[in-house]
Amino acid sequence: MKITFYGHSCFKIITEEGKKILIDPWISNPLAPKNVDLGPYDFILITHAHGDHLGDALKLARTAVTEVIAIHEIHQYLLKQGIPKVTGMNIGGTYKVNNLKFTMVPALHSSSFPDGSYGGSACGFIITLENGTSIYHAGDTGLFYDMKLIGELYSPKVAFLPIGDHYVMGPKEAAKACDLIRPEIVIPMHYETFPILTGDIETFERELKKYNIPTVLIVPKIGEEITI
Repeated sequence: MKITFYGHSCFKIITEEGKKILIDPWISNPLAPKNVDLGPYDFILITHAHGDHLGDALKLARTAVTEVIAIHEIHQYLLKQGIPKVTGMNIGGTYKVNNLKFTMVPALHSSSFPDGSYGGSACGFIITLENGTSIYHAGDTGLFYDMKLIGELYSPKVAFLPIGDHYVMGPKEAAKACDLIRPEIVIPMHYETFPILTGDIETFERELKKYNIPTVLIVPKIGEEITI
């Protein structure tokens, strides 16, 4: 698979069979590169309704080929906005489509639309690719012990974990999350976008080493495509 980090919590994934997935589509975030892929995407995943994660979904999802996957309340909101293809689901469920599986897992965070109305529960996603490899995007979350179950059930090869602190886990908690999940690779996200997100790579790397686990830290440059 090919992974591109667009800053904040936004990632593009291209699967082995060429499916294009965009997660938390805030492609206009302050760190985003100028050469962002505008699609069309096969799938757009949204972890919760806050503007820095719902992002540019309304602009990117107005194509005949793009399917948005989100929790029920976001699903209803997007349909009302005229988005043509939206699949709603809820935590614990798995949606199977085109040899892919999208499993919605819990996240500890709030979720509301720009007008303050309830946006459903925040979530994370396990994406199981055509060859069985799984990826965990944690969304915005604090540390919770059931991450151990996520690791046991889905054995993610790659985990995208927030490290920015204040609104999400900081480096110390994210390192413990790796200890619970035991991914082969961890890619940090949700840091440095704003000054209040003070979590940094150096601290995360130092905290991660305390657990003596085989998880490899990869920090892609923003806009850089890496192959895993």
